[in-house]
Amino acid sequence: MPIVEMLVWPDESATQRFAHRLARLPLLGNAYLELHGDLGTGKTTLVRHLLSALGVTGRIKSPTYAVVEPYELPTLNIWHFDFYRFNDPHEWEDAGFRDIFASPGLKVAEWPEKAAGSVPQADLVFHLSLAIHESRLVTLQAYTAVGEGLMKDLCAEPVSQPEVAE
Repeated sequence: MPIVEMLVWPDESATQRFAHRLARLPLLGNAYLELHGDLGTGKTTLVRHLLSALGVTGRIKSPTYAVVEPYELPTLNIWHFDFYRFNDPHEWEDAGFRDIFASPGLKVAEWPEKAAGSVPQADLVFHLSLAIHESRLVTLQAYTAVGEGLMKDLCAEPVSQPEVAE
């Protein structure tokens, strides 16, 4: 059974703060994260903030057409997948994704359901949805020991919320 945590990100700065906290966790360096949600729920925004917090500089592109964008940092390899246009499970083998997932480094996948049956079990799964006033509802699910460790460290302190005027 996965461990589940519910979060609310009231704005993009909350997403950014969360991404910075996630980037500081040592277990992230060899994790597989899945991001689920409709178009416009903030999946790519979360990835951009995360990669920036990890030290990726320059333009962080969405891999919608390329399927994967690799990033090589001095101490970390990162692969950002977007399976939105993924049509054929054979593409998985032909593209060498099995080798990428077997290698050390961070893997982040948007639209992983399009590659169902090919991708391994995710360590941590994000389900993002829109809420009122541009806020995001986020459900985190940990499915592995790595995911449980990430979740424990992430949820030890809540993401600061903006104060509400009365």
